[in-house]
Amino acid sequence: MDRFNYNAKKNMKKINSKIFKKALSMFPTGITIIGINEKNNYIGKTINSFSALSLSPPLILFSLNKKSSSLNSYKKSNFFSVNILSKKQKKMSVIFAKKNVKSNKKFFELGYLNTPIIKNSIVNLECKKTKLISQGDHIIFICEVVFVKYKNNTDPLIYFKSKYF
Repeated sequence: MDRFNYNAKKNMKKINSKIFKKALSMFPTGITIIGINEKNNYIGKTINSFSALSLSPPLILFSLNKKSSSLNSYKKSNFFSVNILSKKQKKMSVIFAKKNVKSNKKFFELGYLNTPIIKNSIVNLECKKTKLISQGDHIIFICEVVFVKYKNNTDPLIYFKSKYF
């Protein structure tokens, strides 16, 4: 066995959820709040498991833990807002990361699809659900982007090593 392979194997750790979460915290991500309108009750959830999936058609994905208190509401909803937060919206990210956040309409305005849009975000997407996939301990939501609004000169909120930047 050559030295390079030996050292790589020697430094590898057996995977468990704590180690995996720590390793993934080394990947910087943007922060989103995914919003739904459930009978005029606006629900928002801070999510960083968000990604573009396809340009044509324009598709995105995000995932929610199967133990999330709001999972059933999100599964029932056909329309979502994806709000990519600016550096100035850290407090909002913290608020919507908590469990059972009560609707606070002062943070929102309604978009074309009647989804709750977070004011002053860098990007607001309005999306239609196309597919749900159950995988591991999460549900993956695949959505088609129908409307988009963005600002060019705003810095994003970044999450890295479990801290905001």
